[in-house]
Amino acid sequence: MADEKLTRNTYLSKNTGVFPDQTEVMGKTFLKVDDLRYGTNPHQTAALYKPAGRQTVIGDMNVIKTGKSGLSQTNLEDISYSLNIVKFFDQPACACMKHVNPCGAAIGAPGEPLRAVYVKARDCDPRAAFGSVIAFNVKVDAETAQEIMKTFVECVVAPDYDQEAIHVFTNPEAKLNKHVRILQCGDLKQLPRFVGDDITGYQTYKILADGSLVIADPLMTHVRSVADLKPATAENKALGTVQSTVAATRAQLNDLLAAWYININVRSNGVVIVKNGGVLSVGTGEQDRVGAVEQAIEKFKSKYEGRESIRDAVMASDGFFPFPDGVEVAAKAGITAIIAPSGSLKDAEVILRANELGVALYYAPERVFSHH
Repeated sequence: MADEKLTRNTYLSKNTGVFPDQTEVMGKTFLKVDDLRYGTNPHQTAALYKPAGRQTVIGDMNVIKTGKSGLSQTNLEDISYSLNIVKFFDQPACACMKHVNPCGAAIGAPGEPLRAVYVKARDCDPRAAFGSVIAFNVKVDAETAQEIMKTFVECVVAPDYDQEAIHVFTNPEAKLNKHVRILQCGDLKQLPRFVGDDITGYQTYKILADGSLVIADPLMTHVRSVADLKPATAENKALGTVQSTVAATRAQLNDLLAAWYININVRSNGVVIVKNGGVLSVGTGEQDRVGAVEQAIEKFKSKYEGRESIRDAVMASDGFFPFPDGVEVAAKAGITAIIAPSGSLKDAEVILRANELGVALYYAPERVFSHH
């Protein structure tokens, strides 16, 4: 495999030399990996930098196969967010990313082939998956590579590839997907996941319209396993203490955990619907909570219904439900377990309504808005 690898500095660019070889941000040195094909749009110049002095998961990627042209900022952002999903899982996982939102994701069951995991992720929304970035947390095999080559994707990123998979991706006779970019990332265990992990060097930087800079800790979660999923409870003067009285099944608890991890990388307001380890639909970028739920359900009906039933699926919400209407819309569609943070003045009313509708409601210990 090594003799077929290209080095990471083989990205092509029409903007060579626009950006310096190194730069300083808050006293930290960043080294230029390469000039990029473009930034977010073709008329925007861009370059990729990595922190000096350490190996990085993305900045030190090996480019096994380049496309017709090099990577853009949009490619790298989709790579980053997709890896930020699959990093959470010990079992094989796949995420399909498009415009920094997952259009599909799936987690493998014991003994399930990686190809099946990929198909489950892709077929969440195959129309949106056209031209997406595909990320895996395990070595990609030839069978999975053959399936990937059946439809057009921009990039595939994984920690490793079988030699046979590389032969599939680099086959000169490939027509549909001949320009796919194949990238080998670093060890995903380097990336922080949970509150309490070492975040040195992982702070995020956001430049505002006037050039001002916001520096923030990375978004992580307290939720490490299904043991951290607690039945919702709240109290108010009128209702007293109200607790969720409906229990999720073991399979639903696993799906709730997966939905929560995936939702960390969904643009808020966001919800994620999951069943049997696969995403059924994503509602993203809505300005109101129930609108995100409605969007996800309508997307399921138009893109997925007929291939899978939403009955007894689970849903994660990245913010609290200010009113019971979000739970009511989800329950009407057939969703029977939900995870969301608390924080609404009407939490007790939301829990009471969930009990009446037969929905298991679990409260997460934090909000996970992503304003990317």
